[in-house]
Order: sequence, then C-alpha cells, then structure tokens
Amino acid sequence: MPELPEVETVRRGLQPVLEGRRLLEVRQLRPDLRFPLPLDFVLRLEGRRIERIDRRAKYLLMFLDSGDVLLVHLGMSGRMLLIDAPDSTALLPHDHVVLRTEEGREVRFNDARRFGYMDILPAGELETSKYLKRLGPEPLSNSFNGPALAAALQGRKSSIKAALLDQRVVAGLGNIYACEALYGARLSPRRIAHSVRGQRAERLAGAIRDVLQKAIAAGGSSLRDYVQTSGELGYFQHAWAVYGRQGETCPDCTCGGPPGGGISRLLQGGRSTFYCAHRQR
Repeated sequence: MPELPEVETVRRGLQPVLEGRRLLEVRQLRPDLRFPLPLDFVLRLEGRRIERIDRRAKYLLMFLDSGDVLLVHLGMSGRMLLIDAPDSTALLPHDHVVLRTEEGREVRFNDARRFGYMDILPAGELETSKYLKRLGPEPLSNSFNGPALAAALQGRKSSIKAALLDQRVVAGLGNIYACEALYGARLSPRRIAHSVRGQRAERLAGAIRDVLQKAIAAGGSSLRDYVQTSGELGYFQHAWAVYGRQGETCPDCTCGGPPGGGISRLLQGGRSTFYCAHRQR
C-alpha cells in the first residue's frame, strides 16, 4: 500500500495540473470503488475549480471552490495518471474516474484491485469525519517531535513496530518506513512501545522524519503497483537500509553478514519486519 511519501509524490505531481483549474468534465465509469461513490458524485465535481491539493496521512484532499473537498485514498494499487492528449488515448482497463480540466488534460484514477476510494465532504466537516478524526500528528509537521511521540506511546504495551503502524500514533507511516526508521534510530522492533521515551523517542522521531524526507525527495517507493502521476516508478527502494534485505550485510554497522549477523526478518502482526539484531536494541 502506498505510504506517506508515495501519496505526497502524487500530490506534488497533481498540483501543476489541477490546482487552479476547473473540471470541465467528470466521468464516473462505475458506481463504486472500495465503497460506493456519492450518488451526486459527478454533479458536485463537474464545473468546479480545484483551489488547492493537500495531503493528510495517506489521503489526498482536493479543495473545491464550492466549499467541498474531494477525498481520495489510493488503496493498494490506485494510481492517478496524467493524460496530456486524452482524445487520442484510449481508456485503460481499470480506469474508474476521469477528471478533465478546462485545458483539456485528464487525470484518471486507475485501480486494478479497487481497494481505493473517494468521497466528497464539506470542508468544515473534514477534520471530524470518519477518515481523519482519529489520525495522529503529521510526522513532517512542527508538532511532531520526541516528546510528542513519547506521549503518544505512553502506556502502550505492544511492540514499538506495531505502535508505529497505528495511525493514531503517527499519521501516514506504514510497514516499509517503520522498519527503516527503527533501523535509523537503532531501536529493536520488539521493544515495548512505552519504553521509547527521552533520547530514544528523540532519535526515533528524527529517524522517521529523515527517512520520509529522503523517500519524498527520491520520488516515493515502488513495490509492484505504485507509480507517480508521470507514470514513472518510484525508486527509493534502491536506498532501503533493511526492508526486503534479509540475509544481507547491514549498511551501517559492523555485525558482518550471515551467519550470526546481517539483516534478519521476523513476522509481527502478519507483516514482515526487517532489522539488525546487533544494531537495534
């Protein structure tokens, strides 16, 4: 599933195409995605100008001149594709929603698995909506730091890895970047969450911020389905320190390669965790 850097990369790719543009035509090619689309979906979008595009956690938020917000979640395989010459470009399989601007360009929401979804909400109800009301702080915001992270982890008896995947603790973080951040902070993924405080919390908050900023700068990560709006695959996976590198030598410590060293894999909550037992305590 795309994590914060992938969604932020998509947001930045959409900005020059959609911000300040009027939606001349909206095409809804099916009644539902993961959930049913609003009954008045086309009516509330067509003819409206997109004033700005924001991101909250893994959600894209398109603010309209009507006072509504188009909320988009990419799901597992959702893609926002830019089409410069739509009249000569046939619809692709799994193109479900098409936004055509007054300049004649198209943005197509394509989702083979249909785990993504869209909704339209009044801007004044956005923060209290079922989508956003329980989200924790944005990890790249000024409000996210060591003390804030330690406070969110207070009393939590789960592993720190499981806690980081709870969107109420920190918004937008997923499995890949949780592994990478814990490696950067030199913390074991098995460590009890409430024990991460003081300097440990400062290191972890800094590592989360650092790995996300590097991934955004690199254009997001790509497993199999994710693509940028330009159609190019993200490539931060080439810089992963531990994720997907079981049995390889650690890039930043002296534990050596197997046997007895290197990157290990374990299952936590049904998800793979990659870490270095020598470096991470």
